[in-house]
Amino acid sequence: MKKFFAKIKTWWKNHKPTKRRVVQLYAALLTNANIKGFFNGRIYQGATKNLCVPGLNCYSCPGAIGACPLGSLQNALMESSTRLPAYIFGIIILFGLLLGRTICGWLCPVGLGQELLYKIKTPKLKKSKATRVLSYLKYVLLVALVVILPILFTVPGFCEFICPAGTLEGGVGLLGNKANEGSLGMLGPLFTWKFTLLVLIIVGSIFVFRLFCRFLCPLGALYGFFCRLALLGVKLDKNKCTDCGLCVSVCKMDIKRVGDHECVHCGDCIAVCPTKAITWKGSKLFLRGDNVETPATTDIKPISGMVQPVAKDEAKATVEGKDNA
Repeated sequence: MKKFFAKIKTWWKNHKPTKRRVVQLYAALLTNANIKGFFNGRIYQGATKNLCVPGLNCYSCPGAIGACPLGSLQNALMESSTRLPAYIFGIIILFGLLLGRTICGWLCPVGLGQELLYKIKTPKLKKSKATRVLSYLKYVLLVALVVILPILFTVPGFCEFICPAGTLEGGVGLLGNKANEGSLGMLGPLFTWKFTLLVLIIVGSIFVFRLFCRFLCPLGALYGFFCRLALLGVKLDKNKCTDCGLCVSVCKMDIKRVGDHECVHCGDCIAVCPTKAITWKGSKLFLRGDNVETPATTDIKPISGMVQPVAKDEAKATVEGKDNA
């Protein structure tokens, strides 16, 4: 019996969720706290629906208790000829200044779903120059579908033609309920296109880390503009950095440096930095003194032996040797 419990203890130690994963799960549950909506197939219309949640989460999801910032932005721009969309701009700027793309890494339900899909054991497509180029596609979608189409043609372009969260949560989530069987006749070519795109994104996310976040999400592109200004996130002390490249190599996102516009501040880089040059900015607001504990936010283990500062040339040689191997 002792061996049995010992095995359970060992399994839990090796598989227990990280602090970041726990925060992601809580954020997803809080964002979709209207559990009753999943049973009765009705959209929640309470007072909190006038407020935006930080991450991408469809307004039409039966569990959603808040509005999606991206959908709200498009609706605001569609009405910009009659009223100034100051509220939604203020909310997005506030989220950006406080958290930036930390929202993507810690609070977005869509990001959580992709990371869980990526855990399925299959061959993975590693990041490369091609993926880095593709990462700029979301900025094109931001300008074309989120800004131009709503202003010029009063069409919420991203929600209308792309958004997988809307298709899954609003479309499948509502139409999959027996209470809404009568609405199935409304489905047409547009839903077929969006459902096909949803399936491709889901399948692709098994092989490509955060496929939607990296290549297609305009909300992440928006938050990326605040990477230098955000109060919370990871930061790099250039005085301690040896340019060994371990932080960039271990990151699954298409970053060029720690904390840039592609960084989702997951914290994986903190554990592998040999000189402890990467820390959490803003942590002193929540923890007193300089004894700030490094959160266990990474799903990977620190590289063995890389715990002491090393010379710049020696660190580069270490990375090059691993790459050649």
